[in-house]
Amino acid sequence: MLCEKIIGNLSDATYGDATVEYVDIDWYDAFTKIHKKTTKEGTEVGIRLDNEVLKKGMRQDDVLYAENGKVIAVNIPPCEVIEVTVSDHHPEMIAKVCYEIGNRHATLFWGDNDHTFITPYNEPTCKMLSDLHGVKTEVKTIKLDFTKSISSSINKHTH
Repeated sequence: MLCEKIIGNLSDATYGDATVEYVDIDWYDAFTKIHKKTTKEGTEVGIRLDNEVLKKGMRQDDVLYAENGKVIAVNIPPCEVIEVTVSDHHPEMIAKVCYEIGNRHATLFWGDNDHTFITPYNEPTCKMLSDLHGVKTEVKTIKLDFTKSISSSINKHTH
């Protein structure tokens, strides 16, 4: 089966009674146009999206196919991240944290408040951030929420 566009989201009432099959798309592939995947139930899926995906990406529960009561939707599996929290006593370090993450071309997300940020895990970045004064890091496994993305693009580039 070939899916060529995102046609909705599971939150839409249209898909309430449908049987849902999920296709896993890793966070770093959410902005990629072409995929060959298999759903958890064994359905082979070809995904060929237009350039719009380069801006918005695929998001959790995006619907790629819906016919005869069957829906194929996107699942973004959890991944290891670094949760970075800047102390309220050192707000000037927010700029430093964001600069350092951006300088490594890493993806950056808002955390739960204005002093918390999320970036995908890698050891050198974690070490560098944990050495900054007034900054606390914690490694967690979570589902990334692309509505909280700060970065202008998603990529696999690392140093």
